[in-house]
Amino acid sequence: MKLTAAAGAIVVATLTLTACGSDDPFAVSGEAGTVVIGTANFPESEIIGQIWAEALRQEGFDVDVNSGIGSREVYLGALQEGSINVVPEYSGNLTQFYGGTPADEAALAEALPDDLEAGDFSPAESKDAYRVTRQLADERGLGTIADLDKLDQITIAAPPEFAERPYGPAGLSDVYGIDAAKISVNPISDGGGPLTVQALVEGAANVGNIFTTSPALLSNGEEADVVILEDPENLIPPQNVVPVIKAGSLPDGALDVINSVNAQLTTEDLVEMNLRNVGPERAEPSAIAQDFVSSLS
Repeated sequence: MKLTAAAGAIVVATLTLTACGSDDPFAVSGEAGTVVIGTANFPESEIIGQIWAEALRQEGFDVDVNSGIGSREVYLGALQEGSINVVPEYSGNLTQFYGGTPADEAALAEALPDDLEAGDFSPAESKDAYRVTRQLADERGLGTIADLDKLDQITIAAPPEFAERPYGPAGLSDVYGIDAAKISVNPISDGGGPLTVQALVEGAANVGNIFTTSPALLSNGEEADVVILEDPENLIPPQNVVPVIKAGSLPDGALDVINSVNAQLTTEDLVEMNLRNVGPERAEPSAIAQDFVSSLS
């Protein structure tokens, strides 16, 4: 088992969850044989979790979904202490979180603690990305992440945990040589959603951490004119959707169902479903999931 600073954060999160007792909102273990799916605190994770839930229900499994648990430290803590059985993850970030070098399924399996295991990688990929307004890109000649060094100050609208991620401020300095002293994070906990976009457009930040599959919409539904900076040094690793499981906790056949539906999920599907959720339609993740699984029949 590999122990890293990230693993220490998991231990703290797990102890915190356990100490909360029966009032703990994460303590959803379900009845015997029930698959409990956890999701992170951003819409795409909820949509993927609901897709798995719908596919499992259609195959006769009892399923609960524990939605919006929190950041990676929190939901992996819940997974390891057993209040959930499986959670949607992203291959590269998860491998890095446990101290591994992102590459493939074998690299992730090697990095995971002994009590966790991963399912099959989906062809669908959702990567973190650095975005700036088109106006700033044109004015300052910004085309790649390296070009951020042209700015006097770099303020990144991003989730709070972004500040400690390998592809966050430390990665900008280590990989692209940008002076750490001029990098700061404006913490916004909406997973690159409208509040993050608003901060970018209104000048509370000049860079935004927004997933490649997320539409850059303002709170009124209007699309912001932003661009993704290219990443020639591959600071941000491949991010295939992958189920992560508490080892031995799923009923027989459940992982096969999840792997099967995951194999049919594409990056384009994620873009379309995210737009349905946060765009004018405001479709619920459960409805989006039902439509997607029905389309596979």
